[in-house]
Order: sequence, then structure tokens, then C-alpha cells
Amino acid sequence: MSNIIVLGAGMVGSTMAIDMAKKHQVTITDFSEKALEKAVKKCDKLIPEILDVTHKTILQKTIKPFDLVICAVPGFLGFETMKTIIEAEKNVVDISFFPENSLELDALAKEKNITAIVDCGVAPGMGNIILGYYNEKLKLTDFECLVGGLPKIKKWPFSYKAPFSPIDVIEEYTRPARYVENGHIVVKEALSDCEFVEFENVGTLESFNSDGLRSIIFTMPHIKNMKEKTLRYPDHIEYIKVLKESGFFNEEKININGTEISPLEFSSKVLFNEWKLGDTEEELTVMRITLKGTNEKGENKTIVYNLHDEYCPKTQTSSMARTTGYTATAAANMFLDGLFSEKGVFPPELVGKHERCFNYILNYLKERNVIYTLEES
Repeated sequence: MSNIIVLGAGMVGSTMAIDMAKKHQVTITDFSEKALEKAVKKCDKLIPEILDVTHKTILQKTIKPFDLVICAVPGFLGFETMKTIIEAEKNVVDISFFPENSLELDALAKEKNITAIVDCGVAPGMGNIILGYYNEKLKLTDFECLVGGLPKIKKWPFSYKAPFSPIDVIEEYTRPARYVENGHIVVKEALSDCEFVEFENVGTLESFNSDGLRSIIFTMPHIKNMKEKTLRYPDHIEYIKVLKESGFFNEEKININGTEISPLEFSSKVLFNEWKLGDTEEELTVMRITLKGTNEKGENKTIVYNLHDEYCPKTQTSSMARTTGYTATAAANMFLDGLFSEKGVFPPELVGKHERCFNYILNYLKERNVIYTLEES
């Protein structure tokens, strides 16, 4: 049994803490006492502790006694928190999905002799792990990841609910999308290249460009074509484009009767209630990973992994928390079991390249009924 600390008691952070508590002693921390109470109510094995991760010395002192840190803080806090953890010489599994390049911390992690596994969710995360595994088996030419979290009940106008902050969702709609075409990095506006895609048990969904390739742009430069697209119900994108083009996502403050407010802050407040996912509201996660390449014999191969996961009423856990959180706890337990011990910062594709790590994570998820189905041709 190891001594684990989880930073962040949100929907995903608490799910990870509860899962880790099956085998380990787990302390869960958050700035919000209410979030901690909610987590402990679900699992009384958890040890709650109020913590502000922006206080560097307090954070380093707090994590000192622990064998592993699991980081689930909001994205805007992620990079500095990760840096502080590494400086404290603590091994870490991270799902904060910060916008900065995690590989910038690789030299520091090596110097401190620690292992940091980053971006360890569903996407980025499991898609990278699958890519890393098949990159060892095939000469890959194409990688495509289609992914989305959706409510089961569509409510007009957006037909969408978010298990995290609306400002993080809006970031996905405004940050330019990078993808790789014929070996060149192409930058396009988010929400561009909309296409309709059919999914079994869901029907027609709409896909659009989003900036989800992250580390694989740098770690897999030999793959000529790589793209990540987000999935939503049809018409969602049209309404988002109307808001975007009308200036509702602008950060520059405007003056309304003597009060300065940014349209983005205002929109986030309005959309918070519209998009807030209820604690027991049913939702689902859909993902399709497609890989193309040639084997040793020069034969063309297409590998497709599909995921269809739904809210678990038994544990009252959202699908997005399950598919994201359990990938991270799989990586955490894999590390604690001694299957991965390299030092430095590792995006998931550099973990998935090892067959035993790939199989461990897939089996771990399967035990929790998060099932990826494989089609080969």
C-alpha cells in the first residue's frame, strides 16, 4: 500500500481519489471545503485537506510525505503546479491539461530523478497510448482522433453539458487548432472543417478542428498526417460560431454603466448554468481512434479503436470522469507496480510504446468497464 495525494477534488479528481483508495491510502486536497466534503461523502476512506496549490512552499511541504502525486488542478494552474511538484522531487501523474508544453520540464525532471506522466486522460491520454503502441508495430502515415463528451438528453439550443468549467470549453472553441498535413504543421481556426460522422448507438455527430494533438506534434514528427477533432451534436457549432463572431468570447473588457467586464467572463457566467452537468445527469463519451500505416511486409493496415462509455448509476460517476480519471489511475498503479520507471516528463505516447504498459492500462480500464473495441483491416 502506497501513500498517495490527489491535488483537486473536482469531478475527475474525486473519481481518481476514490479509485486509488481501493488499494492505497489517499489524501485528497482542494481549495474548496465543499468539494472535499462531497468527495468524502462518496468515500469515507479519503483523508481531506484544504490546500491552495499557488502557495509554493506550502504545496511542497504538503506533498513531502507522499509516494506519488496525482494532479487534477485547473489547466491555468497546471504548469506551475507541475513544476513545483518536480522541484520537490516527487513523482507525478497529471491530468490538468495545461496549455504550455510539458516537455519544457523534461530536463528538470531528469535532474531531480523523477517520473512525470502528463496528459493522462482520455484525449489527450488514451488516444496517445494507442498511438504510441502501434508506432512500434507499424510504419504509420495517419492518425485521427475524434472525441466528445455529450449529454444523453439534448436540450436546445446547445445540446451540450460540460463536466468542467465553461471557460475551459470556450478555450477549446477559441484556441487555434494545430494539425499535421503532409508532414507540415497547419494552423486553422477552431470550429473549422465541420463534418458529419456516424456513430453506432448515438447517430450523427458533428466534428470540428480543435487543438488536441499537443505533445505528439513533437514526439511523432515522422507521421505525415495527424488530426484531432471534437464531437458535438449537430447544430451546436453553428450556435457557438454566432456567439464567437458576435464578440461574446472576447477577453478585452467593455464598460457597461461604469462597470468594466470582459464579454468572456460574462458569457462563462451565463453558460455555466446552461452547460452545468448535474451530479447524476446521464452523459456519454464517444471516441474513435484511426491509425493507418504499413507492416513489415509492406501491407497497408488500418487500426480503429472505438469507445462508447456512459454514466455509471451504480457509482454515480460521470463517463467523462471515468474515462479520464481511470486512465490516470491506471498509469499511477502501473508506475507504483514498477512497470514504468524511466525518469523525465512522459506524454502518454511514450508510455504506450511499451507493450506491458499498454496491456496493463487497457486491462485496468476493462476491469472498470471502460472498454475499447478494436477493428483491424
